[in-house]
Amino acid sequence: MNITRENVDALNAVVKVDIAKEDYSAKVEKILTDYRKTANIPGFRKGQVPMGMVKKQYGKAVLVDEVNKLLQDALNKYLTEEKLDVLGQPLPKPQDAINWDAETLSFEFELGLAPEFEVNLNAKDAITQYNIIADNKMIDEQVERIQKQYGKLISQTAVEKDSEITGIFKNEEREIENKVTLTLDKFKEESTKKLFIDAKVGDVIRLQTKGLYDDEHELMHALKLGHDDVHGLDVEVNFTIEEVNTRELADLDQELFDKLFGKDTVKSVSELKDKIKEDAEKQFSQQADQKFLNDVTEYLVENTKFDLPAEFLQKWMQTAGEQPLDSDQAKEEYEKSEKSLRYQLIEGKLITDNNIQVTMDDIKNHSRDMIKAQMAQFGQMNPSDKELDDIAARILSNQEEARRISEQLISQKLLALYKEKANLKVKELSYEDFVKEVYGDK
Repeated sequence: MNITRENVDALNAVVKVDIAKEDYSAKVEKILTDYRKTANIPGFRKGQVPMGMVKKQYGKAVLVDEVNKLLQDALNKYLTEEKLDVLGQPLPKPQDAINWDAETLSFEFELGLAPEFEVNLNAKDAITQYNIIADNKMIDEQVERIQKQYGKLISQTAVEKDSEITGIFKNEEREIENKVTLTLDKFKEESTKKLFIDAKVGDVIRLQTKGLYDDEHELMHALKLGHDDVHGLDVEVNFTIEEVNTRELADLDQELFDKLFGKDTVKSVSELKDKIKEDAEKQFSQQADQKFLNDVTEYLVENTKFDLPAEFLQKWMQTAGEQPLDSDQAKEEYEKSEKSLRYQLIEGKLITDNNIQVTMDDIKNHSRDMIKAQMAQFGQMNPSDKELDDIAARILSNQEEARRISEQLISQKLLALYKEKANLKVKELSYEDFVKEVYGDK
């Protein structure tokens, strides 16, 4: 067997594989001999079928199968030994009818080569790294929500501004009938809220679904409908009041603190607020990191310039998926995925250049930390090492889950790299201001 390569240009090459008859003839003969021993052909006893008949019936198929196996193995070995960084998979070049009886069989494959490039993390224009803080307003609101959640319900005769109202939304024509508990602050318009004030049990409030809430998810919950069903929904619904209650705020005492965080973890209102701030800012940091990661990704894709073997990749995409694509479909698919492909190459370059690795111990320890955090949410504060190891082992026995955790860890290490080497400016702001700046004032 002989393999040669011709570089068409920096991004494309053609590999030629010459397979001599002696490379496969012994294996083909052995397979055919085994077939002869087991072949069931009418008129002949098992094992007594003439070899000529076996070759005539099975020879070509066995030969093609063995040559294809040789080709695949040879190509994989060649790409590994030559350390060729290829995109997609080698594509066989079309050729005229093959003479399978020839002493030497020749096959050519097109390769798309990964480009060579450098990555500069130090952007000229600084990338914003947000530091989101939980301000006093947010903390006080959270304290009040906790007091309401753990407070005592007191029955009322009529609806007031802060009442909790239980009732049934109904529209017979649209088959809507759903019992919910609502508060007036969720409604979009003041005029809607006024319809409820002073209403009593048994009263029926007529409402228009269009513009009832700012958020369609609230309407989905209220009417128990799917997103597509509530989108643009403009019908009248009746809300029949069944209960009116107010909630007496829970006392901020040790009993409540222990119920929330475990015995003696929090001992004062000041410590409660500190804990709320700490927990909130942990969640905010995840959002800030995701925004930062998105911005760095955008910067790298836009500012790391290199060419791709676009024609080869489009040709490869025509046969790579579950369904074959024509040339126009492949071009469209390539254009949609080009940005993602570019970032994959950039990310791979950064991982290699900075020797970023994830070991099995990293994955195991990360799994243990996740399990411990989840168990703490259910009040299991001190699981044993054996418990953690046993659960982690079950999780990591799923290869897909192990791969997902590995990707999370790689992402975390890349994030740390970006924070260390990118040109950053830190901006501190409240969560409310972060949402306005990043997502718009909604």
